[in-house]
Amino acid sequence: MTVMAEDWKPRARQLADRLVVAGKLRSAQWREAVCAVPRHEFVPEVFRQDRLDDYDETWRQLDTGTEQGRQEWLDRAYSNEALITALDRSTRTPSLLSTSSMPGLMTRMLEALDVRDGDRVLEVGTGTGYNAALLSHRLGDSKVFSVDIEPDLVQLARNRLARLGYHPTLVAADGAAGLPERAPFDRVVATCSVPVVPWDWVAQTGIGGVILTDLKISLMAGSLVRLTRFPDRAEGRFDPTYAAFMALRHHPAGQNPARRGPRRKQDDDPERRTTTLDPRTPWTSLVVWFLAGFELGADMTLGYTGSRDGQPTATSIITADGSWTEITLADDHGIYQVTEGGPRRVWRIIEAAHALWRGLGQPGWDRFGLTVTPRHQTVWLDSPGERHTWQVEPNKLDR
Repeated sequence: MTVMAEDWKPRARQLADRLVVAGKLRSAQWREAVCAVPRHEFVPEVFRQDRLDDYDETWRQLDTGTEQGRQEWLDRAYSNEALITALDRSTRTPSLLSTSSMPGLMTRMLEALDVRDGDRVLEVGTGTGYNAALLSHRLGDSKVFSVDIEPDLVQLARNRLARLGYHPTLVAADGAAGLPERAPFDRVVATCSVPVVPWDWVAQTGIGGVILTDLKISLMAGSLVRLTRFPDRAEGRFDPTYAAFMALRHHPAGQNPARRGPRRKQDDDPERRTTTLDPRTPWTSLVVWFLAGFELGADMTLGYTGSRDGQPTATSIITADGSWTEITLADDHGIYQVTEGGPRRVWRIIEAAHALWRGLGQPGWDRFGLTVTPRHQTVWLDSPGERHTWQVEPNKLDR
């Protein structure tokens, strides 16, 4: 669809202004990039979820064939919101295949990279190509390299970029391996989450270079971390503000090995007790959930169970060994009912993580850091080598 400059350019400037006011955009050079790159060109298809009830949602593509639909599409394209741009329909229930991240998150990450003229940047997760366009506008497309596991998405991004005069190097490949044939890089930025930081990324970054990625040791457990490359390691701190991306995948859509979430073990005599810890903790106290994740493990299911008048009645967590817990959402003067079974007591692990967090002074994300070596990855509080450290499980990056 043809969109005239008078339609999108004022919207792009307004988006940049909103990001400045929100504190997500400070650099004049990145502001110029936001104003110059037409985001709508990278999101010709946008999907939204229409909620039928608490357990049934359906996807709907925005209809740009009407003036009202066209305006909604442009409004969304130049808003500070993440957009669903492609669905994986290879399974019975469609799932997310590609998104365009919140522009404010993109600009915050781009500024955190602290690029200099002449820097070579590897982006892991091409997606729509919009982030690669911003990088190309700032650095020149000969300095920008981007990989994505989806060949079709890479070709779409390449076409969109070319129409705007940008020709960065785009490759369809497993992003966990980086792009060794084009290394070294001065900056590596991953617009996807990983359970461990691939050492290939570190090895392909020059000494003094920067790696920025979303570390998720478990479901929702983690956030952005900015690492500096040293001769023997990469090390740095987590970003003060929580962020989340789709997980890095090692196979294109339709080729991912079928995986079933863990199932809870039958327990003829589950433990029943009470707790004062809010069952919404996994969603509302993300640092606590991060600390608990080191013991809970990576593979789990997390959600709601039961129904009363169309509303869930309990939080449910099941871990890989079949341990499970359900905590009622309704409380009696701050007291919640807990039922749990299996080899471990899951909610006690979360209660212990909450007590530790309080005992440490309720630290935010920016008090945590990460050290990555070829053999170990260690999360630490305040500074490396201090008493409070946690080991990221090795060999998590299954290929």
